[in-house]
Amino acid sequence: MENEESSIVEVEFSGEFERKLRPLFKRYRQILNDIQPIIKQLQAGEQPGDLLAELTVTVFKVRARNSDAQRGKSGGYRLIYQVVSSAKIVLLTIYSKSDQDAIAAAEIEEIVAALKRRGE
Repeated sequence: MENEESSIVEVEFSGEFERKLRPLFKRYRQILNDIQPIIKQLQAGEQPGDLLAELTVTVFKVRARNSDAQRGKSGGYRLIYQVVSSAKIVLLTIYSKSDQDAIAAAEIEEIVAALKRRGE
């Protein structure tokens, strides 16, 4: 029987993700509860959301509900994450759909490049 701990995917927060999360947390106190199910899915090895095909790295965008705004997933948060390996995922950034309509591929590429430069 396989050790359960070995099957858990490591999920890290990038510096950019933490910087974006802070002001959102001040406005939306339930944000951590809202994104927790997605983090659990990632740790379980699932890859929810849509693959962003226009990028040179394996990056997904997933919707999360904003229970403070009561608008469901469409008016909720967008989490952008990179699949680094089968054992590691990095949450790149997060934004509220009510604040920002979309994120440019170039912006995501820059976040990934900055992580590589810093060795994150």
